[in-house]
Amino acid sequence: MNGIRCMLMRGGTSKGAFFVADDLPADEASRDSVLLRVMGSPDVRQIDGVGGATPLTSKVAVVGASARDGIDIDYHFLQVGVDQPTVSDRQNCGNLLAATAPFAIERGLIEAPGGTEAAVRVYMVNTDSVATVTVEVRDGRPEYRGGTAIDGVPGTAAPVRIDFEDVAGGTCGALLPTGNAVDVIDGVEVTLIDNGMPVVVMRASDLGIAGTESPAELEADAALRGRLESIRLRAGHLMHLGDVADTTVPKLTMVSPPTAGGDVSTRTFIPHRCHEAIGVFGAVSVATAALLPGTPAASVTRPGAGSGGTLVCEHPSGSLTATIDVDASGPSPVVRRAGIVRTARKLMDGTVFPTEYRDTES
Repeated sequence: MNGIRCMLMRGGTSKGAFFVADDLPADEASRDSVLLRVMGSPDVRQIDGVGGATPLTSKVAVVGASARDGIDIDYHFLQVGVDQPTVSDRQNCGNLLAATAPFAIERGLIEAPGGTEAAVRVYMVNTDSVATVTVEVRDGRPEYRGGTAIDGVPGTAAPVRIDFEDVAGGTCGALLPTGNAVDVIDGVEVTLIDNGMPVVVMRASDLGIAGTESPAELEADAALRGRLESIRLRAGHLMHLGDVADTTVPKLTMVSPPTAGGDVSTRTFIPHRCHEAIGVFGAVSVATAALLPGTPAASVTRPGAGSGGTLVCEHPSGSLTATIDVDASGPSPVVRRAGIVRTARKLMDGTVFPTEYRDTES
């Protein structure tokens, strides 16, 4: 009844509730119950909580000081269902990752730096991997103002540079869980890939669409959604994820030739709704697939893309540029580098009050 200290933050094109780990129940079931009541789930409007009624705004970051050598903070990402009473950590979120460093500085979880830049090493609990998140600071506080623009977010803000370390196979055990760059599911060529996010990458044309449709158009196509779910359920087993019927991974990305000056165009289902943007780890995984010879993504990617170390993934609300270096010369491709530039901002700091339920007969 006294509430829980909470900060609402935008990270990249996502928005979430940030908590210090010690401020939440240690027991998983109790924690999940609290978070569902904080976000207002299950309810399509999340009207009685702080969720934003979409998966991109029904997210939680749990951050704590790390006891691991060479690591500053631990980051546990939780995806809270909107219309379902679910809390999942089966995936990571690279967008909210961008806000973990400023949050840690705001909360005093790490020592405030004296210079103009802070490089914070983050252990990502979900995928047992590490990223360095570099943010600008001023007088020992995060600097949110700046001139960096990212598609999907109005205006500009200070840049947040994210460099990933060994995220390949973090969820599925290998970059290519089946050992193949191309598999066939339900007659459709796919690349099953995990470079920070398990993704099924397919040519849009193989699903009977152009790949330029709006998310609303694609969501309204019941036959397409049914076919995608069939592919996703089979892919889950092939990617060593088991039965994924009630999980949010793997994601499904349909690729097509670029139309707006990028390298490849994308339409992504996460997992049953087509989203206006592509996630950070999703973009890194799709960009990696695009650089593997013979894959569906490679067949529609702009010739010469990736040669400069970056690859631009177009999505319905703009584009996302991934910094990627893949060595595909050997029998198994090796990811040498993966990174991204995002922005983040503190939206609100205060106390959140979970809905309290009372037995009407008590």
